Amino acid sequence: MNIKQITIGQFTVEVVRKDIKNLRLGVYPPDGNLKMSVPLSMKEDTVRLFIMAKTAWIIKQQAKFTVQTRYPQREYISGETCYFKGRGYELNVIYHPHAPKVALRHNTHLDLYVPHNSQLEKREQVLIAWYRQALKAKIPELIHKWQPIIGVTVRDWGVKRMKTKWGTCNINAARIWLNLELIKKPEHCLEYVVVHEMVHLLERHHNARFTAYMDQFLPHWRSHKHELNQIVLNHTDWNY
Repeated sequence: MNIKQITIGQFTVEVVRKDIKNLRLGVYPPDGNLKMSVPLSMKEDTVRLFIMAKTAWIIKQQAKFTVQTRYPQREYISGETCYFKGRGYELNVIYHPHAPKVALRHNTHLDLYVPHNSQLEKREQVLIAWYRQALKAKIPELIHKWQPIIGVTVRDWGVKRMKTKWGTCNINAARIWLNLELIKKPEHCLEYVVVHEMVHLLERHHNARFTAYMDQFLPHWRSHKHELNQIVLNHTDWNY
């Protein structure tokens, strides 16, 4: 894999050459950085012309990040909205002398119990740990459900925070990784990403064969994908 940066007018683009057939251009959070995947044999002049042709689209996408930076940073204080499985909850911070914990209340509030004088980092840490535990509790049943349907075996899986992807798949190790942010999405969006990554064990690339498998196993996957990428949480923009 070959990586280089090229500058075209006002744009600086990270160009990654891979063994693929088609160009892929993405605009990524938090600052609207440009990354492009390019076939190994494609001439640089062709790459530059493609980027120039996409100028209006790039400007439009980058403008979204400019708007998003105007939002205040999350402080994990009472009154903020936190999302869990596609639903918004009003955060209620409760200071107490016991072990930290998180609890849902009346389908409207998310109670965050933390020690007295807890700083932002501690409040965030407790909530993220709860999110991680909840997501890890859900993933095994989805993998177990879909392995016999898709006809693959997932040898290992994990959860981590990712900036630009909802999930990844290491095909050689039969291992999938899922983005921690998925716990904030509706459960059918999580299921779509799990299926998406498991289908990569049948087909590495996002080609017609991959699409045919998705149509076969999860006929409504396109609507789930659209919903996943339309819901903006924590003032970030994603594409999958």
